[in-house]
Formats: sequence, structure tokens, C-alpha cells
Amino acid sequence: MNASARARNANDAILLNMAPQQGIPFESIYRHGYVRVAAAVPRVRIGDPAFNAQRSVALARQAHEQDAGLIVFPELGLAAYTSDDLFHQDALLEATLDAIEHVRHESEKLTPVIVVGAPLCTEQGLFNAAVVIHRGRILGAAPKSYLPEYREFYEKRQFRAARDLVRPEISINGLAVPFGNDLLFSATDVADFTLHVEICEDLWAPIPPSTYGALAGATVLANLSASNITVGKSDYRHVLCAGHSARTLSAYIYTAAGCGESTTDMAWDGQAMIYENGDFLAESERYPLEDHLITTDIDLERLRSDRTELSSWGDSIHDLRERLGQLRRVEFGLRPPLGVVHPVRSVARFPYVPTDPRSRRERCEEVYMIQVSGLQTRLEATGIEKLVIGVSGGLDSTHALIVAARAMDRLNLPRTNILAYTMPGFGTSDTTLRSARELMRALGVTANELDIRPASQKMLESLGHPAATGEPVYDITYENVQAGERTSHLFRLANLHHALVLGTGDLSELALGWSTYGVGDQMSHYNVNASVPKTLIQFLLRWAVDTDEFGLDAGRVLAAVLDTAISPELIPADADTGAEAPHQNSEHTVGPYELQDFFLYHVLRFGNRPSKVAWLAHQAWGDRNRGSWPDLIPPERHNEYNLEQIEKWLRVFLHRFFQTSQFKRSAVPNAPKVGSGGSLSPRGDWRAPSDGNATTWLAELDKGLADGS
Repeated sequence: MNASARARNANDAILLNMAPQQGIPFESIYRHGYVRVAAAVPRVRIGDPAFNAQRSVALARQAHEQDAGLIVFPELGLAAYTSDDLFHQDALLEATLDAIEHVRHESEKLTPVIVVGAPLCTEQGLFNAAVVIHRGRILGAAPKSYLPEYREFYEKRQFRAARDLVRPEISINGLAVPFGNDLLFSATDVADFTLHVEICEDLWAPIPPSTYGALAGATVLANLSASNITVGKSDYRHVLCAGHSARTLSAYIYTAAGCGESTTDMAWDGQAMIYENGDFLAESERYPLEDHLITTDIDLERLRSDRTELSSWGDSIHDLRERLGQLRRVEFGLRPPLGVVHPVRSVARFPYVPTDPRSRRERCEEVYMIQVSGLQTRLEATGIEKLVIGVSGGLDSTHALIVAARAMDRLNLPRTNILAYTMPGFGTSDTTLRSARELMRALGVTANELDIRPASQKMLESLGHPAATGEPVYDITYENVQAGERTSHLFRLANLHHALVLGTGDLSELALGWSTYGVGDQMSHYNVNASVPKTLIQFLLRWAVDTDEFGLDAGRVLAAVLDTAISPELIPADADTGAEAPHQNSEHTVGPYELQDFFLYHVLRFGNRPSKVAWLAHQAWGDRNRGSWPDLIPPERHNEYNLEQIEKWLRVFLHRFFQTSQFKRSAVPNAPKVGSGGSLSPRGDWRAPSDGNATTWLAELDKGLADGS
């Protein structure tokens, strides 16, 4: 088959199978939209392509043994970048062609696509090129687009740029292969795995060629670089790679030349790095003495999800459609490993909370100030200077209260303008009541206590509910009578005092529908917590304690709240045993919030299929000793969940999220969006029909888990 038959225009229709890769075990990364990639920095010898090819093949074998689907080498690595005028020697060029043939031959039984750098002669000129090889076939070659001719660089002395090409093919060892910076290398058996290749200075250009490659469908961008090292350059490379991968919604693999390159006038650090949509994934050891290889896993489905969601991405494709339509597609079958390939990339247990203490402190402060400024602006806009808030002694109302306190401080209003009410009901425990009282006192707000039991009793009597006559019937009516009484009182108190009712319900509760609709905790005038998940609120309170935001007395209460079981406290505790603990535990009903927040993030942020969410959760939570934990979580709270437990609670999530709870989210009060993980406001990230169902999601989970068993 000739090159033109193999190369397809980028605008040709290609059917991408978005279903899980069949025939691959459930435990494998290749089942769930990932591909493993590698960046290699071999030791080179100047003028010895045979030696360099051997070292490259050895690293390619390592990548194969590590189940990688791609390995990228440095610029001109088969000949050595610092060969300078030796590139004009026929002996070196011929030896380089022999080296390419050696790599091609040795690749026949290797899985990864191999991208090596080499000088290639064609059209009476020399081109600095990347040669793409897979399973004994040269798929194509990409010449460098931008040749640096400034400071220590003199590449135009030896090479021509991609724009100088006349023909779209080159002959390499007698084989005609596609040649150009317009090539997309697309796997036919791994959905969304499409590669574009550029070289060193291309990334430094105002519009790198890979920008067009990404817009035309490339999810993985490779940069073969030499890039000598100077002071500060390493950090700048990180900035370039992070920014470009984020801007192109892609994975970016960067390599730099290392040991063995000439130090006549320059030095080399062999830096390699891998980013995904702006997120740092891996980096090599710098200044290695010997060959070096780094690997990580790229989430191709995440990249596709982000691209399909971003309207400006589609607009850019439209604006550049003529140029993008000219890109050529070269198809190949990767034939990924059929066995289990366990991930080398860790999955964060708490996707809403950074593990690194410094990043977490910055995140907590940022979230807190978004909430505070949102409430401050709402008060200024309405001209209202007072707030009414119900304080239960639990997580959500505690956090909302400290947000309100700081908002009053910033408005130069007294904290006594916060009219705080603790409202004990039939299930209120001494622990939470004590916390509510102490917190209101420590913060200096106007503290009130309003017992809702008499009003709730009258409501139960008017309804003819069995509990009104002492029968232990604790159904949803019994619970919602109390929730409704609290909210009804808060709204009427707000009328009386010309105040706003401040909502306290969080993102996790909205996702699960764990709130009372209408005249209940689902409703307020403004809610500062509506896009903050439960797990993040826990860390926000820990942050407030650690930074002593509100003094020692308040800090002690916040710490006590963190140690209290999460409960709506609507059903009485066991009177026979005198138990202090509440009869209800929310997590026994809706599942552990640490799991439910994990599910929510991956469903809402990326639209992941349930079977992939289950797999990700098992990677994150299947073994408490795997991966890192935020330092603020004590060892006794290092939980783990097997796949059966994950499946159980994921089913609860899917049913509640997709089938039973949307009507509550469709009518939520105003609230500030806090994080990129999303919000559930119909005016924000999530618009869905209130009368939907979970059938499709539950069926996919059944099928996905059955196929993997």
C-alpha cells in the first residue's frame, strides 16, 4: 500500500468507538479510555547513529515491557543534535538511514509507536525531522516548522523548514512515506488516540503547528526537543508545556537532549515532561548520566469530554476549517495489550481537595473568599444588612455561619446583624446543640434558640400522624415536618427583621437530593454552600482551625463539629440506652460522602460512564495503603472500599442523581459557583429534565461490570 493510500485527509469521516474497549479486562487502563505514553532521554554519541539506535531500541523495549502505546525521543537523537556541520557529511546521513532501518526492524514486535529524531535529505535539502515508526512500519515523518536562527542557534545553516517542502512524501530507505507538519497519526483500535508531532522551536512560536493538529483531532502532542539548558529555562519549559496543553486541551509530551551531546558551547539537562490539559503528570530526572525513561497514563476520554463541551473549541475549528481540512490522517492499529495493565498514574481520592498542603491552603482560602464575596455583593445589591441563619451544630451550617461572619466584617457591619437560630427538634443531640450554642457565642452573633418541637407536634396532630399520639412512626412526613417548621420560621423571622435567609445546604446534598424541597432546607434567599461538596467543607473548617481565622474558642468548636457524625437529627436517639449519638447517620443511607463526592466529580466534570467511575473509584479507594492522603485526615479515617461496596453506593448515586432529585436542583436559590468541578444550578453548569430516569446509567454499570468479571 502506497503512502497516499495510507494517508487520509483530516476531514474524512472516522467512526470512533466510545464504548469500552472490548476484549480487554475491566482492571486495565486500556479498557477505560487511557493510553500509556513514555518520554525517553538516551545517552548519545555524536556521529554514531548505530550506537544511538541501539540505545533507542533498548528504551523502546522498556516502554513495551511497561505496556506503553507511545514513546518519544529527543530532537535529532539518532545522529545527535550537536553534530553541526557533520550533518552535511554523506557518511553520517547514510548511517542515520541505517539507524532508522534498525529501529524499524526492531519495532516489529513492540507495541508502542516510536518517534525518533533524524536528519532527512530530500528535495535537494536537509530537514530536521521526527520519524514515526510502529510495528515495523514507518508511518510518516514530520519536519521542523520553525528553525531558530538567534543567539546560540544556527539551524538554518544546516536545515530547511517544513514550509519549504514541495512534495507531501519522502523516500526513506526506498519506501515512500507521508512527509509534512500536517500529519495526524490515528489509532483505529484505541478511541481518541491521535498523535501530532512537532520539534523544539515549534513550541516557542506564537502559533505552534500542534495547535492545528489538536484542532484537527490530535489528543496527544509530541515535541522532540534538544533545548540546551540555561538558568531559568527549565521553569520556562514547564510554563510553555503546561500552557500549551491547557490551551489545546491535549496531552503534551516533551523531551530534551541529554548526556553525550557536545558541550563545546552549550550544556544539556535531558529534561522530559508530560502534561495533560495543563495538569503536570510526570518529569524526568535532570542531568542523567545514563538512559532515562518516564511513563504515565493519559486520559483520552477526559480530553474528548473537555473538547466537546467547550464552545470556543468548536468556533476555532470553524474559523480554521479550510486549513484543518488539509491535514492528513495516517491510520494504524495499535493493538494494545490484552492483559491487565494497572495504572501508574494515581487517582486522587478527594478530587475537590488538593493533597499538597500548600495547594490545599490556597484552594481553601480561594473558595472561602468566593463565598464571602458572593454574599457580600448580594447584601450590598439588596441594601439589606441583616442575615437569618439556622445553626444546627453540623458541618454545613457551621461553615455558612463563619462565611457570614467574615462577610459582615468586610462590610463593616457588626456580627450582631447575623440573627442565628439553633432550632432543636425531636432528634437533636446534646452534642450538636452544645456546638451550636458555643459557636454562636464565640463568633459574637446574635444568638437565639427556638424549639420547634411544639410547632411540629401541632403539625403532626393536624395531619393525624401516628407520631402525634406517641407511636414510634418516623417516616418521611415525620422528618419533613421538622425541616419545614425550621425553614418556615426562618423566612418569617427574615420578614420580621428585614433580613435575608442564608442557605446552608451543600453540593453533595444537592446531587443526592438529600434535602427537603420547598419549605425546607432546599430553599433560602441566598446559599453560599450550594457548589461546595461535603468533603471540601470539612477541609475548609480544618483550614479555618489551622489558620486561627476566628480565634481559639471558635476553633475548638469547629474541631468538635468535624468530629461529629453527619446526621439530619430528625429521629430521636434510642431512649432505652440513653445513647448520645443520633439515631440517624446520613452516610448509612446515602453512602459515604467521600465516595459520593468522588462519583459526582467524575460524572459532572467529565461525563464518565458509570463503569469507568467504578474503576476509577476502585483505583482511588480500593487500598488504603496505595497513593497519598491529605495530611489532615488521621490514619484511623483512612478508609478503603472494595468493588462490591463501590458498586452498591454508585447505584445509590446514579438513582438519586439522575432519577429522583433533579426537580430540587431545577429550583435552587442563587449561589456562587466555586470550582471547576461544577455546580448544579440550572443557571450554571447543569441543565437536566426533572422527569428523567437512571435506566441508561444503571444498565451501563451492569454491562460494564459484567464484561469485566
